This record gives sequence, structure tokens and C-alpha cells, in this order.
Amino acid sequence: MRGMTEQARKLLIVEDDPGLLKQLKWCFEGYDVYTAENREDAIAELRRHEPPVILQDLGLPPKPEGVEEGLATLAETLRLAPHTKVIVVTGNGDQENALTAVAQGAYDFYEKPVDTDTLKLLVDRAFNIYELEAENRRLQSQVNESPLDGIVAASEGMLAVCRMIEKVAPTDVTTLLLGESGTGKELLARALHRLSPRAEQNFVAINCAAIPENLLESELFGHEKGAFTGAHKQTMGKVELANGGTLFLDEIGDMPIALQAKMLRFLQERVIERVGGRKEISVDVRVVCATNQNPGNLIKQGLFREDLYYRVSEITINIPPYRDREEGRLILARTLLQKYSKSQKRAINGFADDAVQAIEAYAWPGNVRELENKIKGAVIMADGKMVTAADLGLQEGDEEAQSLNLREVRQVAESKAIRVALTKSFGNISKASELLGITRPTLYDLLNKYGLSADSYSKKAAS
Repeated sequence: MRGMTEQARKLLIVEDDPGLLKQLKWCFEGYDVYTAENREDAIAELRRHEPPVILQDLGLPPKPEGVEEGLATLAETLRLAPHTKVIVVTGNGDQENALTAVAQGAYDFYEKPVDTDTLKLLVDRAFNIYELEAENRRLQSQVNESPLDGIVAASEGMLAVCRMIEKVAPTDVTTLLLGESGTGKELLARALHRLSPRAEQNFVAINCAAIPENLLESELFGHEKGAFTGAHKQTMGKVELANGGTLFLDEIGDMPIALQAKMLRFLQERVIERVGGRKEISVDVRVVCATNQNPGNLIKQGLFREDLYYRVSEITINIPPYRDREEGRLILARTLLQKYSKSQKRAINGFADDAVQAIEAYAWPGNVRELENKIKGAVIMADGKMVTAADLGLQEGDEEAQSLNLREVRQVAESKAIRVALTKSFGNISKASELLGITRPTLYDLLNKYGLSADSYSKKAAS
């Protein structure tokens, strides 16, 4: 992005003193300067010209000796244009109100009397910061662009998933999506449908775990009139409704074992029989399945047919949990924050430092679904322009934030390796140093460095 030339830089000056206003206009004659003397005019100019930087006096009419109107103008400005840099100008020695303004979202403050050179330096810096942040938002939006609509693929794991989806989508191969609850399995199933030749046909989803066992067969395959009590008319099942399109069987690991034989026949022959009927009905559907369970364990426990597993997993796609998407974790959180801030009409600038640390440290057992819920709630609860850890319902110290300092990372890894070696060797220095590939004197030095004692790992200590 090309930075704004000084001539193109729009600056709004909000000042009710005609003499000072004239001086400031002269000082910034190289800018596109707009002026206002009160809150109403300032907001009108803001809406009309959208200036990146505003120089605003805190003492505005109708009570220029107070700061109430100035703070109200600041609040309305940031609500309408949260990325705007507002520099407030206060009376000499009025640092308390200046700091209040900064706490409420002002970029910086300046005390009268005005020194034009210093003030110009502040304004120039504000423009530079605004342009850098705008460029950062542009680049971040590029990172957020996914090969698949509606999916943020900013981590290596999710990029690999998206590449597989793109390759598999044009085919009719039966696909199994494996991932923990809340990782976005249905979203990916819909992406498979959207990118397929069947995109204009029905996408029909059924959750095998949410429907009682005695009703699931009827839901899937339909029923004839009089097939059972309450079957007052012939009803098509989900499989028939998906004819020509895609059938998504969510949580297929919970499908009753008795029904799995009928599902296997359908997958092999692409024909079904409604409950209570004898007529074979041919269907043309693409089948996508998903489960949050381990199919291998289900097969060992006799809960899932092995032949059905091989039929539904012609292609298997493993979806990484949110906690393992380290590179993309914060990007996804920011994308969701932007989404819900817009839908709730809240001018939220981003995450506070403690929120960033909490997001990085928290284990996220509910995955992306839990993240969405917390961010949606935080957008509603946030009092300021930044979402805090408290707004998210997280504590900054829930878990220790991962350090990126190489020295700290090396020390943590080194001490952990030593403890593991001592544990395996029951505190035997010779064996531990051999496992670590270092000499005994080096190991003794490291034990002293990290305050470790080999005796505490001995068999005697263990007993």
C-alpha cells in the first residue's frame, strides 16, 4: 500500500479559539486541513471527510472551561471511527484530564501553550502510526483469505486441510472428517459441497448422535404410510432428500450397530428401502461423514463395523484442534472479533495484552466453537475499546504464556530434558549423561545451573 503523501493527509482541527485555530492552520498548511469549533461540527466533518488524525481541544463550548464536552466529542469520534488517531490539547498543567482522555482512547495529548514544531512532530507521528496500522490490517486480511469461503486457514495444519478439501471436492469419493468437537467439521463438509459439481443441489446434514436410535433409520431412509404407529403418510428420508447433492452424516461413530449394515448396503449399492417398504430406490449422493471419536477404538470395542469404516474413509481428513493451530490462533480470534463487533455494532479496536496472553495460554477444550462463544460474549460485555481477558471470561494466568525468547525456550527445553533423563536413569549420573549425549562434568554444571539434584530421582527416593 502506498503511504499517504503529506498533501493527501487529512487533518481535522477542533478548536474554538479563533486565534489559535488560525495559528494551527498555518502550521499545517501542507495538509488537507478541516476545522470545527464544537462537537456537532466536529462529528459532521468526521463523517464527511474521514480524517485519519484529529487535533482536538478538550475545552469545547458550551463550557470551554470544562472538559465534559471534549471527552464526549472524543467518545463519539472513536465510536464512529475507532482507528482514528485523536491528539487532545489541554490547558497548561492539566495532566489529569489529559490522562483521562488517553485512557478513554485518545492517541496522545499536548499541553498548551502550543509549540508548533513539537505539535507538528506529534501529528506526523500519528499519521505514520495510522498508515502502518492500516497496512497491517490489509496484510492481515490477506492472511485471513482462505482457499475456502468462510474458513480461516492461517496455520500450516489448516492450510493442509484446505488443500485436501480442494483436491477431494470435485470427486464423488466418500470422505471422513476426523476432529474434536467444535473444530468445524460441518463447515468443512459444506465447503466440500460448495466446491463440488453438486453445489447447486441439496446439502443435507443429519447428526447420528442427536436422534433416538428407534427414529434414526426412519430419518435416514424414510418410511411408508402405516410402517409404525404415527406414520400417517409416506415420508422421504434424508438420503432421498440429498439426491443429486451431498449427504453429511455427522457423528457417524454414534450410529447404532444394527443400522450400520443398512448404511453399508446403501454405500455399496446406492439403493435404499424406506421403513415398511419393499421397493428399492436408487439415489445419487455424495457422502461426507464426521466423528469426534477414534474409529480404531470403536472397531476394537465392537461398536463400529470395520467394513463400514473402510467404506466411509476412502479419504480421511484430520482436522487439528484449535490449541494446535499456533500460528493461526490469534488471527482466527481477531477475525471472529471483527465479525462479531460488526454484527453487534460495537467499535472494538482489538484485544488487550492480557487477552492475547490468555488466548495463547488457554487450552481451548471446546475448540473454535468455544472461542466463538467467548468472543461473542466479550464483544457484548466489553466496556472499553479493547477486549480484555476478563471480558473473555479467562484469566491471564490460566496457564503460563509461551515465551518466544530463544534463551528462555532453550532453558525450558534443556531443564525438561535433564529431568526426563534423570527419571529414566533413576538419578544415575553416568546413564543420564549418556542419554543426553553430554559428559558427566557438563551434566553436573547443568544440575547446578537449574538447581536440580540427582538424588531426588534415585530408586531410593522413588520408593
